[in-house]
Amino acid sequence: MKKRRVHVWITGRVHGVFFRAYTRDAAQLIGVTGWVRNLPDGRVEAVFEGEADKVEKMMEWCREGSPMSRVDRVDVLEEVYTGDFDILVIAH
Repeated sequence: MKKRRVHVWITGRVHGVFFRAYTRDAAQLIGVTGWVRNLPDGRVEAVFEGEADKVEKMMEWCREGSPMSRVDRVDVLEEVYTGDFDILVIAH
């Protein structure tokens, strides 16, 4: 199965609505690893790694967001898969 890594920036109402925690939970259910953090400018930044189809599912989840969030935009940068992560962590 092909592996994939993406770096994403999510814009919208994504701070103060448990977006990072929901992202971690979704990643665990979908089966991807990486990290997620809030940015000072109000966006959320994340890196996801895993099987290509699972990473695509995770990006679909990001476009929908958590129950109390509002996602206006998701910017995606493809990166080289590294296999650096065992789980998805919330970074500070």
